[in-house]
Amino acid sequence: MTSPILPFELYRTVKARLSQSGIEVPELEARILFEDMLGMSPIEVRFASFPLMPETVDRVTKALERREKGEPLGRILGYRDFWRHRFLLSPETLEPRPDTETLIEAVLGSTFPTPGMILDLGTGTGCILLSLLHEFPDSRGVGIDISEGACRTATENAERMKMSNRAEFLRGSWLDPLPKDCKYDLIVSNPPYIPTAEIANLSPEVKNYDPIQALDGGKDGLDPYTNLLPILKNRLAAHGRIFFECGAGQADDITRLAQNSGATLIRITRDLGGVPRVVEIAYGDK
Repeated sequence: MTSPILPFELYRTVKARLSQSGIEVPELEARILFEDMLGMSPIEVRFASFPLMPETVDRVTKALERREKGEPLGRILGYRDFWRHRFLLSPETLEPRPDTETLIEAVLGSTFPTPGMILDLGTGTGCILLSLLHEFPDSRGVGIDISEGACRTATENAERMKMSNRAEFLRGSWLDPLPKDCKYDLIVSNPPYIPTAEIANLSPEVKNYDPIQALDGGKDGLDPYTNLLPILKNRLAAHGRIFFECGAGQADDITRLAQNSGATLIRITRDLGGVPRVVEIAYGDK
Protein backbone atom coordinates (compact mmCIF):
# COMPACT_ATOMS: atom_id res chain seq x y z
CA MET A 1 0.00 0.00 0.00
CA THR A 2 1.31 3.43 -0.91
CA SER A 3 2.01 5.70 2.05
CA PRO A 4 -0.18 8.81 2.34
CA ILE A 5 1.36 11.96 0.83
CA LEU A 6 1.02 15.35 2.49
CA PRO A 7 0.54 18.47 0.33
CA PHE A 8 3.96 19.88 1.19
CA GLU A 9 5.69 16.61 0.28
CA LEU A 10 4.06 16.59 -3.13
CA TYR A 11 4.77 20.30 -3.61
CA ARG A 12 8.45 19.74 -2.82
CA THR A 13 8.61 16.84 -5.28
CA VAL A 14 6.94 18.84 -8.04
CA LYS A 15 9.25 21.81 -7.55
CA ALA A 16 12.36 19.59 -7.52
CA ARG A 17 11.37 17.72 -10.68
CA LEU A 18 10.53 20.95 -12.50
CA SER A 19 13.93 22.31 -11.56
CA GLN A 20 15.67 19.13 -12.73
CA SER A 21 13.81 19.43 -16.06
CA GLY A 22 15.35 22.84 -16.68
CA ILE A 23 12.19 24.88 -16.10
CA GLU A 24 13.27 28.50 -15.65
CA VAL A 25 10.89 29.31 -12.79
CA PRO A 26 10.10 25.97 -11.10
CA GLU A 27 8.76 27.50 -7.88
CA LEU A 28 6.35 29.75 -9.75
CA GLU A 29 5.08 26.91 -11.92
CA ALA A 30 4.71 24.62 -8.90
CA ARG A 31 2.66 27.33 -7.18
CA ILE A 32 0.42 27.83 -10.23
CA LEU A 33 -0.08 24.08 -10.60
CA PHE A 34 -1.11 23.67 -6.96
CA GLU A 35 -3.36 26.70 -6.95
CA ASP A 36 -5.15 25.35 -10.02
CA MET A 37 -5.39 21.66 -9.14
CA LEU A 38 -5.63 21.79 -5.34
CA GLY A 39 -6.85 25.33 -4.76
CA MET A 40 -4.03 25.84 -2.27
CA SER A 41 -1.50 28.64 -1.90
CA PRO A 42 2.13 27.85 -0.93
CA ILE A 43 1.40 28.91 2.67
CA GLU A 44 -1.62 26.62 2.84
CA VAL A 45 0.45 23.81 1.34
CA ARG A 46 3.18 24.31 3.90
CA PHE A 47 0.91 23.98 6.94
CA ALA A 48 -1.61 21.43 5.64
CA SER A 49 -1.42 18.25 7.70
CA PHE A 50 -4.01 16.13 5.87
CA PRO A 51 -3.02 13.41 3.39
CA LEU A 52 -3.96 13.91 -0.25
CA MET A 53 -6.40 11.63 -2.00
CA PRO A 54 -4.66 9.18 -4.39
CA GLU A 55 -6.61 10.56 -7.36
CA THR A 56 -5.38 14.07 -6.55
CA VAL A 57 -1.78 12.91 -6.41
CA ASP A 58 -2.29 11.06 -9.70
CA ARG A 59 -3.76 14.14 -11.40
CA VAL A 60 -0.87 16.36 -10.30
CA THR A 61 1.68 13.70 -11.26
CA LYS A 62 0.26 13.35 -14.76
CA ALA A 63 0.35 17.12 -15.24
CA LEU A 64 3.94 17.14 -14.00
CA GLU A 65 4.92 14.42 -16.45
CA ARG A 66 3.45 16.42 -19.33
CA ARG A 67 5.39 19.49 -18.24
CA GLU A 68 8.61 17.47 -17.98
CA LYS A 69 8.14 16.46 -21.62
CA GLY A 70 8.07 20.11 -22.63
CA GLU A 71 4.36 20.87 -22.86
CA PRO A 72 3.74 24.46 -21.71
CA LEU A 73 1.98 24.85 -18.39
CA GLY A 74 -0.76 26.93 -19.99
CA ARG A 75 -1.55 24.10 -22.42
CA ILE A 76 -1.75 21.64 -19.55
CA LEU A 77 -4.10 23.84 -17.53
CA GLY A 78 -6.03 24.96 -20.61
CA TYR A 79 -5.74 28.68 -20.03
CA ARG A 80 -3.34 31.61 -19.87
CA ASP A 81 -3.68 34.81 -17.85
CA PHE A 82 -3.34 37.96 -19.93
CA TRP A 83 -3.77 41.58 -18.89
CA ARG A 84 -6.68 41.46 -16.40
CA HIS A 85 -8.38 38.21 -17.38
CA ARG A 86 -7.96 34.47 -17.87
CA PHE A 87 -8.26 33.22 -21.45
CA LEU A 88 -9.06 29.68 -22.48
CA LEU A 89 -6.67 28.11 -24.98
CA SER A 90 -7.15 25.56 -27.73
CA PRO A 91 -4.73 23.83 -30.12
CA GLU A 92 -5.72 26.40 -32.77
CA THR A 93 -4.76 29.45 -30.68
CA LEU A 94 -1.44 31.05 -29.94
CA GLU A 95 -0.69 31.13 -26.23
CA PRO A 96 -0.79 34.82 -25.20
CA ARG A 97 2.58 36.19 -24.10
CA PRO A 98 3.46 39.05 -21.73
CA ASP A 99 5.12 40.88 -24.66
CA THR A 100 1.70 41.27 -26.25
CA GLU A 101 0.48 43.21 -23.22
CA THR A 102 2.75 45.95 -24.59
CA LEU A 103 0.18 46.46 -27.35
CA ILE A 104 -2.58 47.07 -24.78
CA GLU A 105 -0.32 49.49 -22.93
CA ALA A 106 0.54 51.30 -26.16
CA VAL A 107 -3.13 51.78 -27.02
CA LEU A 108 -4.00 53.04 -23.55
CA GLY A 109 -0.98 55.34 -23.52
CA SER A 110 -1.79 56.94 -26.86
CA THR A 111 -3.88 60.04 -27.54
CA PHE A 112 -6.80 59.57 -29.90
CA PRO A 113 -10.60 59.60 -29.48
CA THR A 114 -12.14 56.70 -27.60
CA PRO A 115 -12.78 54.07 -30.29
CA GLY A 116 -16.35 53.21 -31.14
CA MET A 117 -15.38 50.18 -33.23
CA ILE A 118 -12.24 48.03 -32.86
CA LEU A 119 -10.91 45.53 -35.39
CA ASP A 120 -8.51 42.76 -34.29
CA LEU A 121 -6.80 40.89 -37.13
CA GLY A 122 -5.56 37.38 -36.29
CA THR A 123 -7.50 37.38 -33.03
CA GLY A 124 -6.58 33.90 -31.71
CA THR A 125 -7.99 33.64 -28.17
CA GLY A 126 -9.48 37.12 -28.54
CA CYS A 127 -7.21 38.33 -25.73
CA ILE A 128 -6.28 41.64 -27.39
CA LEU A 129 -9.78 42.60 -28.50
CA LEU A 130 -11.48 41.53 -25.28
CA SER A 131 -8.87 43.23 -23.10
CA LEU A 132 -9.38 46.46 -25.03
CA LEU A 133 -13.15 46.17 -24.77
CA HIS A 134 -12.73 45.81 -21.03
CA GLU A 135 -10.75 49.07 -20.99
CA PHE A 136 -13.20 50.81 -23.35
CA PRO A 137 -16.61 49.79 -21.95
CA ASP A 138 -18.55 51.75 -24.58
CA SER A 139 -16.71 50.22 -27.53
CA ARG A 140 -17.62 47.27 -29.72
CA GLY A 141 -15.30 45.05 -31.75
CA VAL A 142 -14.75 42.43 -34.40
CA GLY A 143 -12.04 39.78 -34.31
CA ILE A 144 -10.99 37.87 -37.41
CA ASP A 145 -9.05 34.63 -37.59
CA ILE A 146 -8.46 32.15 -40.38
CA SER A 147 -8.95 29.27 -37.92
CA GLU A 148 -12.47 28.16 -37.12
CA GLY A 149 -11.20 26.65 -33.86
CA ALA A 150 -9.66 29.96 -32.82
CA CYS A 151 -12.95 31.76 -33.50
CA ARG A 152 -14.79 29.24 -31.33
CA THR A 153 -12.29 29.72 -28.50
CA ALA A 154 -12.46 33.52 -28.75
CA THR A 155 -16.26 33.36 -28.71
CA GLU A 156 -16.17 31.21 -25.58
CA ASN A 157 -13.79 33.67 -23.93
CA ALA A 158 -16.16 36.52 -24.79
CA GLU A 159 -19.04 34.60 -23.23
CA ARG A 160 -17.05 33.96 -20.05
CA MET A 161 -16.23 37.67 -19.84
CA LYS A 162 -19.88 38.62 -20.55
CA MET A 163 -18.91 40.49 -23.70
CA SER A 164 -20.83 38.49 -26.28
CA ASN A 165 -23.02 41.49 -27.03
CA ARG A 166 -19.98 43.65 -27.80
CA ALA A 167 -17.59 41.27 -29.59
CA GLU A 168 -18.08 39.32 -32.80
CA PHE A 169 -15.61 36.80 -34.21
CA LEU A 170 -15.48 35.99 -37.91
CA ARG A 171 -13.56 33.29 -39.73
CA GLY A 172 -11.58 34.35 -42.76
CA SER A 173 -8.33 35.70 -44.16
CA TRP A 174 -7.61 39.19 -42.87
CA LEU A 175 -10.25 41.63 -44.19
CA ASP A 176 -12.14 39.14 -46.38
CA PRO A 177 -15.10 38.54 -44.00
CA LEU A 178 -15.85 42.27 -43.61
CA PRO A 179 -18.43 44.26 -45.56
CA LYS A 180 -16.67 46.54 -48.04
CA ASP A 181 -17.77 49.80 -46.41
CA CYS A 182 -16.94 49.02 -42.75
CA LYS A 183 -14.43 51.32 -41.07
CA TYR A 184 -12.86 51.11 -37.64
CA ASP A 185 -11.58 53.65 -35.15
CA LEU A 186 -8.88 51.30 -33.87
CA ILE A 187 -7.20 48.44 -35.73
CA VAL A 188 -4.88 46.10 -33.82
CA SER A 189 -2.98 43.01 -34.82
CA ASN A 190 -0.44 40.54 -33.51
CA PRO A 191 0.14 38.77 -36.84
CA PRO A 192 2.50 35.86 -37.57
CA TYR A 193 5.95 37.47 -37.77
CA ILE A 194 8.52 34.70 -37.36
CA PRO A 195 10.63 34.19 -40.52
CA THR A 196 9.94 30.71 -41.88
CA ALA A 197 13.54 29.53 -41.55
CA GLU A 198 13.68 30.53 -37.87
CA ILE A 199 10.71 28.45 -36.75
CA ALA A 200 12.86 25.32 -36.47
CA ASN A 201 15.06 27.17 -33.97
CA LEU A 202 12.24 28.20 -31.65
CA SER A 203 11.92 26.57 -28.25
CA PRO A 204 10.04 23.24 -28.24
CA GLU A 205 7.33 24.87 -26.10
CA VAL A 206 6.57 27.21 -28.99
CA LYS A 207 7.20 25.25 -32.18
CA ASN A 208 5.64 22.02 -30.91
CA TYR A 209 2.49 23.48 -29.33
CA ASP A 210 1.64 26.86 -30.88
CA PRO A 211 -0.12 26.63 -34.27
CA ILE A 212 2.43 27.17 -37.04
CA GLN A 213 0.06 29.36 -39.06
CA ALA A 214 0.03 31.78 -36.10
CA LEU A 215 3.84 31.94 -36.13
CA ASP A 216 4.99 31.80 -39.76
CA GLY A 217 5.33 35.29 -41.25
CA GLY A 218 6.97 34.21 -44.49
CA LYS A 219 10.55 34.44 -45.67
CA ASP A 220 11.41 37.64 -43.78
CA GLY A 221 8.54 37.55 -41.29
CA LEU A 222 6.96 40.61 -42.89
CA ASP A 223 4.36 39.03 -45.18
CA PRO A 224 1.32 40.04 -43.08
CA TYR A 225 2.43 43.67 -42.83
CA THR A 226 3.27 43.79 -46.54
CA ASN A 227 -0.17 42.43 -47.43
CA LEU A 228 -2.19 44.46 -44.94
CA LEU A 229 -0.74 47.95 -45.04
CA PRO A 230 -1.80 48.83 -48.60
CA ILE A 231 -5.44 47.95 -47.82
CA LEU A 232 -5.90 49.10 -44.22
CA LYS A 233 -6.02 52.79 -45.08
CA ASN A 234 -9.52 52.40 -46.48
CA ARG A 235 -10.66 50.59 -43.35
CA LEU A 236 -9.50 53.19 -40.83
CA ALA A 237 -11.92 55.89 -39.72
CA ALA A 238 -10.83 59.52 -39.55
CA HIS A 239 -8.52 60.12 -36.56
CA GLY A 240 -8.15 56.34 -36.18
CA ARG A 241 -4.99 54.45 -35.27
CA ILE A 242 -3.38 51.14 -36.16
CA PHE A 243 -1.20 49.21 -33.71
CA PHE A 244 0.97 46.31 -34.89
CA GLU A 245 2.93 43.96 -32.66
CA CYS A 246 6.22 42.94 -34.27
CA GLY A 247 9.30 40.84 -33.64
CA ALA A 248 12.78 41.92 -32.61
CA GLY A 249 14.44 43.98 -35.32
CA GLN A 250 11.29 44.42 -37.41
CA ALA A 251 10.01 47.82 -36.26
CA ASP A 252 12.06 49.82 -38.78
CA ASP A 253 10.97 47.61 -41.68
CA ILE A 254 7.32 47.91 -40.68
CA THR A 255 7.68 51.68 -40.35
CA ARG A 256 9.10 51.77 -43.89
CA LEU A 257 6.25 49.66 -45.24
CA ALA A 258 3.74 51.87 -43.45
CA GLN A 259 5.24 55.08 -44.80
CA ASN A 260 5.29 53.60 -48.31
CA SER A 261 1.54 53.06 -47.94
CA GLY A 262 1.03 56.71 -47.02
CA ALA A 263 0.91 56.27 -43.25
CA THR A 264 2.56 58.39 -40.59
CA LEU A 265 4.53 56.83 -37.76
CA ILE A 266 3.13 57.96 -34.42
CA ARG A 267 5.22 55.97 -31.99
CA ILE A 268 7.20 52.78 -31.41
CA THR A 269 6.71 51.22 -27.97
CA ARG A 270 9.29 48.95 -26.36
CA ASP A 271 8.43 45.93 -24.26
CA LEU A 272 9.80 45.29 -20.76
CA GLY A 273 12.93 43.78 -22.29
CA GLY A 274 13.63 46.94 -24.27
CA VAL A 275 12.69 45.42 -27.63
CA PRO A 276 10.75 47.70 -30.01
CA ARG A 277 7.52 45.72 -29.90
CA VAL A 278 4.57 47.84 -31.10
CA VAL A 279 4.35 50.17 -34.09
CA GLU A 280 1.60 52.81 -33.97
CA ILE A 281 0.59 54.49 -37.22
CA ALA A 282 -2.11 56.81 -38.58
CA TYR A 283 -3.26 58.01 -41.96
CA GLY A 284 -4.81 61.31 -40.90
CA ASP A 285 -8.20 62.60 -41.97
CA LYS A 286 -9.68 61.09 -45.08
